Amino acid sequence: MVSFPNCKINLGLNITARRSDGYHDLETVFIPISFKDALEVIHAQNDKETVQYSSSGMPVEIDPSHNLCIKAYHLLKNDYPQLPAVKLHLHKTIPSGAGLGGGSADGAFTLKLLNTKFNLGISEEQLMAYALQLGSDCPFFIYNKPCFATGRGEIIEPVEIDLSAYKFLIVNPGIHISTKQAFSELTPFIPSISIKKTIKQPINAWKDSIKNDFESAVFKNFPEIKEIKNELYKSGAVYASMTGSGSTVFGIFEKKNNIFPSFPQHYFVKETMVLPNA
Repeated sequence: MVSFPNCKINLGLNITARRSDGYHDLETVFIPISFKDALEVIHAQNDKETVQYSSSGMPVEIDPSHNLCIKAYHLLKNDYPQLPAVKLHLHKTIPSGAGLGGGSADGAFTLKLLNTKFNLGISEEQLMAYALQLGSDCPFFIYNKPCFATGRGEIIEPVEIDLSAYKFLIVNPGIHISTKQAFSELTPFIPSISIKKTIKQPINAWKDSIKNDFESAVFKNFPEIKEIKNELYKSGAVYASMTGSGSTVFGIFEKKNNIFPSFPQHYFVKETMVLPNA
């Protein structure tokens, strides 16, 4: 059985408080995007090893003990011992560590895929609880529709937003941003108007009202990332922003417009759109 974990972008990202548990409170709007990895699970004939993992496409440079697909399997295996040994194969096209949530999506989709293939009967609410054990934004990928997120990103509520008339250009310069360092340069505060309200404004007003708190520090340290945002606006974007803690920047364009941005050849550039039916 095969599924296709999609990525997300953040429409705005406000860091509102530091928490006693070491995390931060935030508010953001998650939008699912039609840019996907591919994930396959098959019943393994050799059950001496509970999960056999392999990958292709973009390299996944992570220790197996931190691989969210493997962790997702073991989470379910602990509570559903009837879960058989499996082979998991991930074909990676979403850049890792780019603020697009690709790894979180892979972990969450592993939970959904195992639940469906092996008829475990786990409810969406239970899947979201398992997903939170994998990471703060993993529960979003169980729901996988536009939503307003608070807390660590795990408290989500649906929002009505129609971006079907627009396309997205995702640009990643291949720069690694230390999330820990990015957080250390922030001063949390609660905005006077929540993103939940500002997204209801016309999209051409977002440029002046919806922001990502990480941009000021990241742009200061990596001016080439700021230049990506500038180039997207020069190319006709109605809104452009960094997503997550970077280094990916996205631009939203009217579908009817052709896009001719100029980026270095080694940059990862992908045109996509909102996930259908999201």
